[in-house]
Amino acid sequence: MIGQLLDALGEWTRAVMVTLGYPGLVIVMVIENVFPPIPSELVLPLAGFLAHDGEGGFSLPLVVLAGGLGSVLGAVVLYGFGAWAREHGGRRLLLAVVRYAFVTEKDLDAAELWFARHRALAVFTGRFVPVVRSLISIPAGYNRMPLVQFLVLTTIGTTVWCAILASAGWMLGESWPLVRSVLSRYEQLVVVVGALAVLAFIGWKARQRMAARAQ
Repeated sequence: MIGQLLDALGEWTRAVMVTLGYPGLVIVMVIENVFPPIPSELVLPLAGFLAHDGEGGFSLPLVVLAGGLGSVLGAVVLYGFGAWAREHGGRRLLLAVVRYAFVTEKDLDAAELWFARHRALAVFTGRFVPVVRSLISIPAGYNRMPLVQFLVLTTIGTTVWCAILASAGWMLGESWPLVRSVLSRYEQLVVVVGALAVLAFIGWKARQRMAARAQ
């Protein structure tokens, strides 16, 4: 089922890029950032293959630039959403949701402090991690990371990521879907590790809560 969905997305992506050229690639990458279910691991290797095959008049350097531009524009949208959420009760809503995982306001304060200390590293390295690649822009906006710093780090990180994936598609040619299959294992590992980390945190907080009640 997932494979069929990705195949359909691949055909749609190819049609958009071949029809609209580089603007189509920019549009697809903006959508990919705002709606992570459209993976860059599908879009960029395909664009690299099109550059290799000569279809649509693509060239590899311009594919990287267009992909990076679309990624940055999508990241700015999410950054703006994060900034908007802070000014419109986003913290209260977040607390109302995460309290079921035993997360307190003190925990959120600690998370904001951590992000303030490591925001540059978090934003840059987050561009290479599935799902986080898109979502990291929200806390950056929410925590008022300077826009210029955000844009510089995001541009560098996304351009490197785009270059890696597009170059892989260009080198593999007709076998470009191999990039997706390899990276899908990486994504699955990240998701599993993240889920285990969340469960471990919830278990730790639950034990703390029960110990406090016992005292």
